[in-house]
This record gives sequence, structure tokens and C-alpha cells, in this order.
Amino acid sequence: MAGRIRREDVDAVRDRTRIEEVVGQHVTLRTAGVGSMKGLCPFHDERTPSFHVRPQVGRWHCFGCGEGGDVISFVQKVDGLGFTEAVEYLAGRVGIQLRYEDGGGPRTREEPGRRQRLLDANRQAAAFYTEQLVSPGAAQARAFLAERSFERADAETFGVGYAPQGWDNVHRHLRAKGFTDAELLAAGLVTQGQRGVYDRFRGRLVWPIRDVTGEVVGFGARRLFEEDQGPKYLNTPETTLYKKSQVLYGIDLAKREIAKQRRVVVVEGYTDVMAAHLSGVTTAVATCGTAFGSDHARIVRRLLGDTSAGGGVQLASGQSVGGEVIFTFDGDAAGQKAALRAFGEDQRFYAQTFVAVEPTGKDPCELRLAGGPGAVKALVDGRLPLFEFVIRSTIVRYDLATPEGRVGALREAAPVVAGIRDAALRPEYARLLAGWLGMDSDTVRRAVSSAKPPRLAPDRPVPDRPERGREGAGGRPASSDREPPAPAPSPALVRPNPRDPVAARERQALEVVLQVPHALDAAQFDALGPETFAVPAWRAVHDAVRAAGGLTAAAAQPESAWVELVGEQAPEPVRPLITELAVTPLPEDRPEALASYAQGVVRSLVDLGLTRRIADLRGRLQRTDPVADADGYARTFQALLALEQDRRVLRESVA
Repeated sequence: MAGRIRREDVDAVRDRTRIEEVVGQHVTLRTAGVGSMKGLCPFHDERTPSFHVRPQVGRWHCFGCGEGGDVISFVQKVDGLGFTEAVEYLAGRVGIQLRYEDGGGPRTREEPGRRQRLLDANRQAAAFYTEQLVSPGAAQARAFLAERSFERADAETFGVGYAPQGWDNVHRHLRAKGFTDAELLAAGLVTQGQRGVYDRFRGRLVWPIRDVTGEVVGFGARRLFEEDQGPKYLNTPETTLYKKSQVLYGIDLAKREIAKQRRVVVVEGYTDVMAAHLSGVTTAVATCGTAFGSDHARIVRRLLGDTSAGGGVQLASGQSVGGEVIFTFDGDAAGQKAALRAFGEDQRFYAQTFVAVEPTGKDPCELRLAGGPGAVKALVDGRLPLFEFVIRSTIVRYDLATPEGRVGALREAAPVVAGIRDAALRPEYARLLAGWLGMDSDTVRRAVSSAKPPRLAPDRPVPDRPERGREGAGGRPASSDREPPAPAPSPALVRPNPRDPVAARERQALEVVLQVPHALDAAQFDALGPETFAVPAWRAVHDAVRAAGGLTAAAAQPESAWVELVGEQAPEPVRPLITELAVTPLPEDRPEALASYAQGVVRSLVDLGLTRRIADLRGRLQRTDPVADADGYARTFQALLALEQDRRVLRESVA
């Protein structure tokens, strides 16, 4: 087993990695003041962004769930990696060759179940399948693409490949690359049979399925030959990398445009994603063998930056406040059923949700063939609000020419209207429903008011972040060399009341000390004694600052290294507070005024401390008998005068 990574190498990885780029692969970040960025937290479900990143200090913190740390801890949490694996992953990104203590080398690459090893196997398999697409045996695969008007360049863009017929082509290829059977089984590339392992995908057209970072986590394969008795589409089985409820095909290509256009188009197949992108609908994604669910909604919402409480409102221009989520479905019963499921997921969005249905039942791939790229764009642009589509699909099954049919349609449609999350939209759709049914508006409104919203099937709970003691691949305990996540902050440390003005001033002072130490007078701050901070939590942080050498030590290093140094000096329960203070957006949003703001905050803290000491001395003076203890009274009086003079000078300097 390898030794620990050398400390200086870990520091180098942390310093050279741009935290905003790593976080930005998972979260759409927007400017939130000087040197601060924010977005939706990837570790808990939220509608208002409380996740902040401060690149200058290399820290992130969520003010909603309390998670926080540096870029290494972010990768650990978001990708489920151990500390060593996270450092190795980031080192690979920035080109740092790691060194290990005790002469150890990198962790053995032969242990099954390791994430990076499985990613390597998938990457090599994807390259193999791509190469095979131009082989003589792939004529059927090339014909399939050509019939759908996909050219070779299109296949290369989407990484489309071909899994040759035969039982062990990819198996032999990857074994020659040094992968073990256990690793290939863990990646889902081969299957265990009675006579050994054999390729999972054989004689099929293959699409690589990538996560939001662009890593290949699995594959989808389409049957080509009649003798193939398997399903029409076959995907990678559930693995430590591939969870079908948590991946969206095309998300790696669409993520930038989704964030830019504030729109995502959900289609139903791999070729539909290709057709949409090639038709100019570059925000198209597809689920992989499962219905669109809550985990997919989370991915989409983070990329949309789905945060506005005013979302869900369509403007006269045709655009929507808060972004758009557009589902494309067939016009048949199955498509209507899928729309009803999407209606349930609408409650998870602030963005306006729509349905784009082609009247003749063509999917985007077929539509592109029949009408060209313009037809696909017209389909998306001609979207209908999801609520309208669902309600109309519900009542169309009834004979509205009869009283019984109208009443039956009302009884079924009223719960749908009652389930609309936006209270302001419900009465409007109740009014529309009355018109579609040809019934009195008051009758319909009463039916909607008394109806219970349709119950949604509960989602299987999926942890937002890896937990200690979780199982690894195959139900086995996670690898023992993974360092466990940092324990939760101790409940013994009472958090200050944010409405307490003294606590607020002390907090602001620590924020600038951690974020802009170079703008402050080191001698002035370092002269403050431990009694300066009255709030226990902030006193503990101040103790860590003093233990790190104070602002005198901060002057010799960058802000990110300074925060790391302070964190090392703090006891475990205090470290999350340090990260939080280092990431909190400062109220001053003018870069040229930031130093002045920081200096003013510290001066105010010094003034507060002087006032507290003056009050103590005045109290002592009142308790001292000037006759019985004349010397003590004189000393206290002189000390009081000195402090009052110091405070006067401080305030005059501010004026």
C-alpha cells in the first residue's frame, strides 16, 4: 500500500487548482460581489442559491446545509472519492507529479472497484468502439447512421462507436491494456457467465454516456442484427459510476448552453439528442433507460441556476422568467403518460415547464429527416405550457357533449389543476378548464378548491453526499485506504446570534482578517488581546488566528495559504466556522473600496474593545475607595485616561 502524499504536493495541488473551474463543472456559478460567486448547492436540494465560492481564498461554503471546505473536499463530496483519490484526480488536472512518503508510489492500479481505474477502462473502451466504427464489420452500424442522415463527423462529435460481433473483443483489448476481469466486471463492460466473462455489448451501435464533467461512466447500445435476441436498447448495468437515475445523455455537450440560454430540452433517445444538437437545439439531453426523475431534476436545476421565485411565468415575448424546461413526447398514450410524470417533476422547478409534441408522432430524429433542422427547432419553439397539455390530455378522453362526460372530465382534471404549485396560476387554469369543458366557472373553481392534488410516487432516497461506512462496489465495504469525510461540527460550539450587533461586528472583523489580510494593519490587529472577542465562537477563531502567527504571518503568504494555516491551528469544531467566514460575501462590492471597508471594520472592533475596557475600568474605579486605596485609585484613573485618549485618537483618525 502506498504511503501518504507529501504535504507540499497536496498544498501545490490545492494552490494550482482553480476552484471555480472545478465547482463550475457541477454548479452554474454567478458573481455575488467582489471576489465571490454563488449557485445552487450540489449537496442538498434548494431553490435559492446559498452555495458560495471565493476563488481567492480557495474555499466554498453552503449557508443552507453548512457543508464547506477547499477544492479537495469538494471533489471528495461531489464524486464520492477518498482524500488520496481526490488529490490524485486534481493532480492529473493540473499536471503535478505526486510524491509519496516512505518511498511509496501511487496506489496500486490493480485493485478492483477504484473509481479512477473504472473511468480509465470506460475511456479505453470508448476509444475502442470508436475505432471499430470504421472497420469492415461495422457496415450495418454505418448504414444505421446514414439512414438517419448522420455523417461520420457527427458520429465523432458524439463519440458513437461499434461493438463488434463476437464474445470477447473488448475483453481481450482491455486485458491487453492491463485491466483485470474484476475491473471490467465492476465497470459493466463484461458479463460473468458459466464459461467465464464475455463482452456485454456485441454487434451493436454504441453511445458513450458521460457525466457533467465529460468522463465516460457507461454506454448505451442499439441492436443491429436480427439474430440478436437481446433488447432493442441495452445500457451499462448499475455500477459505482453509472446510476441511470442520475445521468443524462448529452449533458456534457449541453451544459454550457443550458446555463447560457436558461433552457433545457428533454428528449427520449440518443439519436434524438444528436438530431436536436445538429438542428441547432444545443440544450437537448435524454434520460438513459428510465423516466425523468427527481435526481435528473436536480442536475438540470443546478445548470439552469433555477433560483427565481418569480419563475414559471411566461412573458409576452415568449420567453420565461426563471428559464425553461421543455419535454418532448410522442402524441400517443405513452407520451401523455410521460407528460403526467413530468407534471409531477414540475413541482421541483421554478423554471417554466413546457411540452413539445409533434402532431404526427415523429420524434426529433424522424422530424429532422422529414423536414430538416428547421422542423426540429419549430417543434421546440412551438412548445405548450405543460399544465395546458396535461389538462387537455386528461379531458380529451371524455365525451364533452354529454353532462356525464363533462362531470367525469372535471372530476379527473380538477386534482391536476389543484396540483399546480403556483397558487397564482391555479385560478387562471381553473378558468381555462371551465371554458374547455363548457361549464360554469364557479362550479369548476369549487371543484378545484375541494380536490386533492395527485399523489406522486415517492422517490427512492438518494444521499446527497457519501456517508461514512458506505458500501463500495458489489456490496463490499468501501476501500480501507480512503480517508473518511471530516466529522460534522461538534454541537457543543454554540453559534452566535446573527442579530446580536456585537457578534455581528466581531464576525465582520474575522471575515476581513481571513479574506483580505494584506489590506489590514497587522500591528494594530495583532495587538488585540484574547478578551477582544466576547462571543465564544469568534474568540475560538481569533485564538486560531493568533496561533497561526497573526496578520504578521499572513503578510508572507497568499490568502488561500493563510486560511489553510488558520484552519490547521483550530480545533475540529471551529474549522467549519473558519471556512464559512472565509467565503461569506463582503457587503462592499467596489474593489477600490474594499481595503477601506476592511480597515474600517477592524477599527470599529478596536473601538468596541476599548469601550469595553473603559467600562470595566470605570466600574473598578467606582468600587475603589480613593482614601483607603489612594495608589490603586490613581493607577486605575491613569489607565482609564490612557484608554480614553487611545479611543479619542482612533475616532479622530476615522473622522
